[in-house]
Amino acid sequence: MSPLVAAVSHILSFLTVAGDTLIILLFVTFLVRKLNGDPGWLNFIGDKGIAAAFAIAFLATGSSLFYSEIAGLVPCELCWFQRIFMYPQVIMLGIALWKKDRRIADYSIALSVIGATIAAYHYLLQIGIAPFALPCSAVGYSVSCSKVFVNDFGYVTIPMMALTAFLLIIEFAAAVKSQNLGKSGEVSGR
Repeated sequence: MSPLVAAVSHILSFLTVAGDTLIILLFVTFLVRKLNGDPGWLNFIGDKGIAAAFAIAFLATGSSLFYSEIAGLVPCELCWFQRIFMYPQVIMLGIALWKKDRRIADYSIALSVIGATIAAYHYLLQIGIAPFALPCSAVGYSVSCSKVFVNDFGYVTIPMMALTAFLLIIEFAAAVKSQNLGKSGEVSGR
């Protein structure tokens, strides 16, 4: 692994750990909100949710392109499926951000739930505990989905990076959706 690829991988791994911490904090915040009412900073998250989701989708897309186009890592079949559910979100969330259209939350959640499911399975496959495993090379020309190119902090692999990105997008979109529902009782356009 070249020094550039190693450095970028370490930065992305650190961001993944930070993202995983944020996922836990946001989840706890949602639980507290359900039990005790609405904490003020959850409104801030809802206000900035589209921008945050766009930034995450943009970084995830750029990272996957870095790994395949610059680092020369061949994406496996499961990586391609994850890309299918991440790449369009950059465009969708970018347009929603530009037009200030908060209705994107439902669509982003739908794409991210499917992408997160694939990423979670891919991660379980890599760490050897997937309930059933069909090697990617068995379904066409591809690198094995169980091959680990990055392993930092004892758990961060490329599929974990993708899983973290999808889960963060889900939580930010849920905060936007929750705020929309709280303001009008139904999802508003703006």
